[in-house]
Formats: sequence, structure tokens, C-alpha cells
Amino acid sequence: MKDKANDRTDEYGGSLENRCRFTVEIVEAVANEIGAERVGIKLSPFSTFGECGDSNPLELGLYMVNAVNKYGILYCQMVEPRMETECSHSLMPMRKAFNGTFMVTGGYGRQDGINAIAENRADLIAYGRYFISNPDLPKRFALNAPLNKYYRETFYSHDPVLGYTDYPFLE
Repeated sequence: MKDKANDRTDEYGGSLENRCRFTVEIVEAVANEIGAERVGIKLSPFSTFGECGDSNPLELGLYMVNAVNKYGILYCQMVEPRMETECSHSLMPMRKAFNGTFMVTGGYGRQDGINAIAENRADLIAYGRYFISNPDLPKRFALNAPLNKYYRETFYSHDPVLGYTDYPFLE
């Protein structure tokens, strides 16, 4: 979907609508097959991971939430632009535009998540890294207990010795 990665010249490249066409077609097909109430999408318009940036990520994000609104899908999960250094963008325009449950992710801690919900910046907060090192994260958050540190080098390892296997669960 991003113009710095999509160099196609057919109906799936060029304009914003064309670059988003494939994703929108998938959302439509899946919603028609299993029901929109079972469909969600995760978008990261501000991310430049893998050199896949966009010249106008705000426009891309708004286009996509408006496009998927037509299908009445359950949720849209968006990655915070704060993952990028010195980014002044906000997800609020997408939050306001999306008709379903709006979930955000990207570097949230306990209090950040509480604040985002209280300030109506999101309906739900997704926690990735902290769940990997704290599978009892909801309980830790409820108790305001300390969190285990996470180590990126062990994420998603096929080797159980390197991965998180010995969790210090709270009693």
C-alpha cells in the first residue's frame, strides 16, 4: 500500500486507491465469507520498517479506515506513529473516522494504556513485547506489579532454550 515500496504500474499500483485495492478486496472477500463481525485489520501507515514508507501516511491511514468502514468490520488495529523517532503524527484522525473498535499498539506501558483509553484515543490497547515476557500481564497490570524485561533477541525463537519458557508467574 505504501508508495515507497509499491512500484507497480497495473491496477494495484500508482494511485492511493490502486495501492490499497488488494487489501480492500481481501477485507471484502473475508467479510462476505465469514461475516464482518469476525474481521479485523492491522495497519501501520506511519511505519517505515523494511524501507516501506509512504510519502503521506496520514492520507493512507485515513483512506484505509474509510475504505474498510464500508464493510462494517469489527476492529482496526493501528501501530502508533511514535514508534518512529521525532514523529509528530497522531492516530486521532483515523480513530475519529473508523466506525468499529479502534485498537492501538506500539510501545504502550500500563499507564500509557490507561491514559489512551481515558482520553478516548482508543477502545483497546494491544501489548506485544510485554506479553512475551509477562504472560500474566493482565494480572500484573491489575496489581500494578513490576514487569519482566523483554529481550528482542529471544522473540519468536524456535529454540525453547532461547525463548521465554520459565515465567515467574505471580501468585
